[in-house]
Amino acid sequence: MPRIGVMTTGGDCAGLNAAIRAVVAACARQGAEVLGILKGTEGLLADPPAFISLDPGIVDGPLLRQGGTSLGSVNRGDPFRYPLPDGGTIDLSPKVKAGYQALGLDNLIAIGGDGSMRIMAELSRRTGLKFIGVPKTIDNDLAATDSAIGFATAVEVAVEALDRLQPTAASHNRIMVLEVMGRDAGHIALSAGIAGGADVILIPELPWRVDAAAAAIAKLAARGRNYALVVVAEAVRDPEGVQALLGPARPGAMPRLGGIGARVASILERATGGEARVTVLGHVQRGGQPGATDRVLAASLGVRAAELALAGVSGRMVAVRGGAVLDVPIDEAVSAQRPVDPNGPLVATARGLGISLGDA
Repeated sequence: MPRIGVMTTGGDCAGLNAAIRAVVAACARQGAEVLGILKGTEGLLADPPAFISLDPGIVDGPLLRQGGTSLGSVNRGDPFRYPLPDGGTIDLSPKVKAGYQALGLDNLIAIGGDGSMRIMAELSRRTGLKFIGVPKTIDNDLAATDSAIGFATAVEVAVEALDRLQPTAASHNRIMVLEVMGRDAGHIALSAGIAGGADVILIPELPWRVDAAAAAIAKLAARGRNYALVVVAEAVRDPEGVQALLGPARPGAMPRLGGIGARVASILERATGGEARVTVLGHVQRGGQPGATDRVLAASLGVRAAELALAGVSGRMVAVRGGAVLDVPIDEAVSAQRPVDPNGPLVATARGLGISLGDA
């Protein structure tokens, strides 16, 4: 009986459990056993390895609807530079492979973002560990796939926030600034801003000017509108080019972005003479039930990943391109990120709607 491992690694998002369910269901149809690795690579580093046996009876029904990940995840502790209490690091990649072997795995399906994919690709090259990648990231910035699990639901959350902010903005004659996640890309801000009727959308791919954003808000007032909705991606820099951070990064972790929404609100108050308020969605965008789009995407990618794993394929990532579900070399998947294209169709759509992107 083939034995396939599945794990989630990196930041959580909606749709992970739907992907786990799809992997288990597809493997069960082929008579394969599935082990769920707990807390990503931390589960393989544990002695003995931390896992649970998965079958369709365990993952059916309610799991499809649950946010987060039933297996747990980890977004720090690079096994090649694993942090030690004294501040040093150690290479624990051989121990990851030992855990893989101890469980008797024939292949491992890793559901993660770009950082996770890079780590798994390096583990495969150095140790011979076999794996298949499944893309998940609310940032939707993986270049090799049109869509990643978690993005659609994160956008829906941001759109709902805008729908709720609009009436209170109109009631109090305010500029409402909504800060959304997205890491270094503006995909969430752009899609949510278009769908949620934003008046100004600020994304890191397009440097913004205070006068341009203020002018857009002034035009609204000139035609009788008493409020404005502004969406700001967390990686946007202020007019001086400074990026807002929540504090120093933990060892082995990326800097924590956040706070630009408050800066933008303060700047726009001074520039327009209006009253501004800021809402920071933060991890609300990661939690909650996955939407239908993410459930379908997770099912499609999970089934394809299971097929590849059972065929003994390794070093590939499943992806969606032009509506087709396929797989690409992992090196291609992690070779570049996919920022918003300043000349792309969504930017053109925003401009066509009269939404200001702060650059003109």
